[in-house]
Amino acid sequence: MDPHVFEKFRTLIYEKSGITLGPQKVALVSARIAKRMRALGIQDHADYLKYVENDRTGQEVVQMLDAISTNVTSFFREPQHFDLLRELLEGWLAQGINRLRIWCAAASTGEEPYTIAMIVNEVLKGRPFDFKMLATDISTRVLEACKRGEYHESKMEPVPPVLRNRYFTRIQRDGETYYKVIPELQRPITFTRLNLSQTPFPMKGPFDVVFCRNVMIYFDLNVRKRLVDEIFRLLKSGGYLMIGHSESLNACSSSLRPVRASVYKKP
Repeated sequence: MDPHVFEKFRTLIYEKSGITLGPQKVALVSARIAKRMRALGIQDHADYLKYVENDRTGQEVVQMLDAISTNVTSFFREPQHFDLLRELLEGWLAQGINRLRIWCAAASTGEEPYTIAMIVNEVLKGRPFDFKMLATDISTRVLEACKRGEYHESKMEPVPPVLRNRYFTRIQRDGETYYKVIPELQRPITFTRLNLSQTPFPMKGPFDVVFCRNVMIYFDLNVRKRLVDEIFRLLKSGGYLMIGHSESLNACSSSLRPVRASVYKKP
C-alpha cells in the first residue's frame, strides 16, 4: 500500500471510529480491507479509498470498520470483574433493590454480555427482577454473531459445565458441535451498533454497571477522555465502571474513584 494512501486510511479510520493506527500497521490494514476489495472487484487501494469516501450511504465505511476492528474475547475473560458483579448484585438484593441496568460497551461476538447475563441469572435464581442490558459494538458483523448466540465447542471451555448445560443448547452441524444460548438468557439484552468515539451517546441511562473493557487501548487520549466523561454521565451515583486490566484512567482526569484494580465508582 502506498504510504500516502495509508495515511489517508489512517485519518479516515480515526475520524470515523476513534481507532488510532500506528505507522507500523500498513500490512494489517492492507490485509483486513483485502476481503472488501475482492468483494467489490477493486484491485487498487487508492481506488477502494475513493469508493469509501464517495459512498453517500455511509454503508461502506461501516463495512470497512467491520474489517478493521479487532475482536478478541472469551467467556469469563478477566474473571475478577464477574466475581465483583456477583458480590454487588447480592448486596443490592439484600438491600431490597430489584432493578439492574448494565451496559456492555464493547460486546464483540457476545461472550462478555452472555457471561454477565449468566452471573445475574445465577444470583437471582428465578426471583422476580427488572434486569436489562445494553450491549454495543461498532461492528455490525460481530453484533450479528451476538444475536445468533451460537458458539463452537472450542469457545466453550471457560464456561463451567453446569452453566453450559443450564444456559446453552447443544447442536450438531456438519460434524461439528456448537452451543446456542437459550432465549431466556438472551431476552433481557439489546444489541445495537454504537461508535464509542462519537459522543454524546443517544441512551439516557442511568446504568448501575458499565463494562468497557479492552477497547480504550485503541483510542488516543482525547477520545478516551470523551468516552470516560460520557460513561460518568450515564452511570448512576454509586455505579461502577469496569475496564480492562491493561487499561487505566490515570490520564483522563476523571471524577470516577478507583476502588480496586481496573474498577471505578461514581461518587
